[in-house]
Order: sequence, then C-alpha cells, then structure tokens
Amino acid sequence: MPVFQQVYEGLRERIASGVFENGGRLPPTRALAVELGVSRSTIVTAYEQLVAEGYVEGRQGSGYSVCHMGEVEFAAKQEVPAKQISAPRRSRPKPFSPGVPDMRHFPYRQWARCVARVARNEPEALVIPDDLFGDLRLRQAICEHIFQWRGVRATAEQVLITAGSGDALEICIRALAEPGDRIGLEDPGYPQIRHFVSSLGMKPLWLEVGADGAELPPASGGKKPCLVVLTPTQQYPLGGAMTPGRRLEFLSWAERANGWLIEDDYDSEFRYAGRPIPALASFDRNERTIYTGSFSKIFSNNLRLGYLVIPDALTQRFAETLRRFGGKASVLPQRALATFFEDGEFYRHLRRVRRVYAERRRALIDLLKSELGAGAKIEDPQAGMQFVLCLPDRCDDAALSRAAGAIGLSVSALSTYYAGSNPRKGLVLGFCGFTPEELRDGILALAPLIRKTLA
Repeated sequence: MPVFQQVYEGLRERIASGVFENGGRLPPTRALAVELGVSRSTIVTAYEQLVAEGYVEGRQGSGYSVCHMGEVEFAAKQEVPAKQISAPRRSRPKPFSPGVPDMRHFPYRQWARCVARVARNEPEALVIPDDLFGDLRLRQAICEHIFQWRGVRATAEQVLITAGSGDALEICIRALAEPGDRIGLEDPGYPQIRHFVSSLGMKPLWLEVGADGAELPPASGGKKPCLVVLTPTQQYPLGGAMTPGRRLEFLSWAERANGWLIEDDYDSEFRYAGRPIPALASFDRNERTIYTGSFSKIFSNNLRLGYLVIPDALTQRFAETLRRFGGKASVLPQRALATFFEDGEFYRHLRRVRRVYAERRRALIDLLKSELGAGAKIEDPQAGMQFVLCLPDRCDDAALSRAAGAIGLSVSALSTYYAGSNPRKGLVLGFCGFTPEELRDGILALAPLIRKTLA
C-alpha cells in the first residue's frame, strides 16, 4: 500500500472513532512528516484525500480541521485471513455436446501475433470503433468471405458486426417488428430463439419442418408473420438443406407479403461432401433476406462475434436501432480478426478443422453402427457439427438424455427442440469437440442406455 494511503487510512480511522473531535485540528503537515519520517508531500496528499472525501476541511493559514460528521457509524475493519487460491481448471465440454468446436485446435499463436501486431501498430483500433456498424476492415473481409463461400454479394456498408447470432436476431427483431407481431420459427428449432422471441413480446408462428424444409406460412387464417427465421443450408437440429423449390417459394412469399426472411447460416462452412450449398440470400433479387453469420462455430464460442448482411433499403433503419438500443459487439477483437483474415490464417484454420471434424463424424457413425447394429438409424446430412440418432416414437428420449447426463455425458433429446405436441424422438449428437478416443469412450457408456431404451 502506498505510504500516503497508509497515512490517510490511519487518520480516517481516528476521525471515525472519535480520536479527533469534530472541529478539532489535525497536526501540521510539516510536523507530522517529521514525526513519521516521511516527506511533507506524502502528508499533504493524504490530507487532500481526506478533504476530497469530506472528512476534513482546509483553511488558508489555519491548517486542517475535522468536519462535523453527525451520528455516523462506520463499519469495523475486519481482518480477512488470506486463502490459498489455486488456478481454475479449464472445463472441457462433455461428449456429445452439439455445436461445440474443439478449442485444442484453436490457432493460439497465430491469433496472438495478429493481436500483438494491432496493439503495436494500431492500438486505438482495439478500443475505438471506426463506424457504428463495426470495424471497416473486418466488414470488407466478411464481404469477400461470404461471396467466395456462400455466393452472397454485399458491400461493407451492408455488413453490421454483432455479438454473435443471438445479438443479430435481437437487432433484427427490434428493427423490423413490434410487440405482438408474429415471427415465423422452424419447428423443431433453437429453443433459445423460441424463448427470446417470447421475451420480447412477439408471438411465434410454428413452421413444421418436412423433407423440403420449413413449411410456408399459411396463406389464410390468423395474423401473418412480419418476418421468418430460417436455417435453409443446414436445418437445426435435424440437418439437411432446404430444397431449391422451397427456397424460391419463401422468396416469393416475402415479396408478396412484404415480409422479411432472416437466414441463420450458423455452420455452413462445415460440409463434408462437395462444396457448401449457396446461401438463400444469394438467390434473392428482391432483397428481402437478412443474412446472419457467426464465427463461434468456426473460430471460438468465446469470441462472441457475428455479423448481419442487411439489404440496402434497411441500413438506415438498422443504424437507428443501434443508436436507440446500443451495440453489444466487442471492439477489441474486431481489427485482430480482420488481420487474421488478411493473413490467410482464417482459411488455413478452417481447412484444418474441416478435415479433423470430417474424421470425427465418420468415427462416430462407425461407432454407433458397431455398438447398436440395426438400432443405429442416423439422419446424416454430411454437414454440420452434429446429427440425429433417430429413436422410435415409443422411446422417452428426454429420460434417456437425463440418464446420460448422470454418467457425465451431454446428450440432447430431439423432442425438446419441438414446440408442437407431436415431436419426433431421437438424440442430437455433437462430434466436433471430441477426439475419436473420447467419442469411443462416450459411446461405450451411452450404448447400453440406448439398447435398454430400444428393448
């Protein structure tokens, strides 16, 4: 503790305990400095701190006197014994958590070099945003990425950096909907989106997912949705892509109904057979689609960065929404991520983890077939970060999920992703975050529970 603070706290305690009475004078600064064996400036600093906090007042030529405090009780100072604090252990995700990247493959050194370079050459970029929509260089890098990988044409002015996919959805809803409006949601779909839409006062309109993708909103009946949230490239959690015909039907619906489509393209880069399927937004000539992407599946769940690609006609409306409610995206990692793109490190990392995840997907499928035989009915879209192990309708997949949790596994029940009354049964199994050995140990523990359920 600095010497002036030691003097300040000693005097403060004496004032609080009544050693120095109200109106009483403190020792002259020079005399107290000599008595304590410290510099006079140290005593002056301590006295000025007491003045700033209202304990004493200083008068020219009269020194410092104690202020009238009234009947004020001060909490007694307690000595807290020091505790030995051990470094926290980094928790590993449990098999078979869906949508979890393997952070053991994160390019830490390459990322650190990008952060260090920005901190050295452009330190202001780590704390000061250069635009309401986010770092310009990152938005330019995103434009190149989504054009090469997803066929989406956009300018940097149309790209808005968000704090992940949840923040992107919140911005869209605040900009385009009012409390009481209907929002079209896939069924099954993200439970978090379901709860989030309801929390903002919107009414979900459930769109059942079939072989072609989500069903269109009904042409007649109740109030029509003002916007629809879709996962057309890789439906979550069932997997599979929406057919071209259904995509065109949704684009036609948006134009006729003056509605908007939000395309959640959460993990489209992970396709293990052929090239990624073009995004719905790449077909939209009428600009009724708002495209959302995230770096959490490719890069890190903890980076909390995503983006929106907004039609030109909506950029001013979204800017006004940001001014009203504020942005949540952290400024700190944006320029570093732009540098990561520009150096080619992002694509090297993406190619590496795609190869690793493809091997793990194949290993998990082989393990299921080996342990379950004919009971291993898998919906495998050859894409994404998880797939569904189908179970008969008579099975209680929620009970199976709880039993798996009791032995240290994280297995999601497919039925919990449904809002309707007739959900399909199955298990959603993630594979990206786990080595083949970890997947094998997990299946050896899970398979007996599944066999018991199927019996």
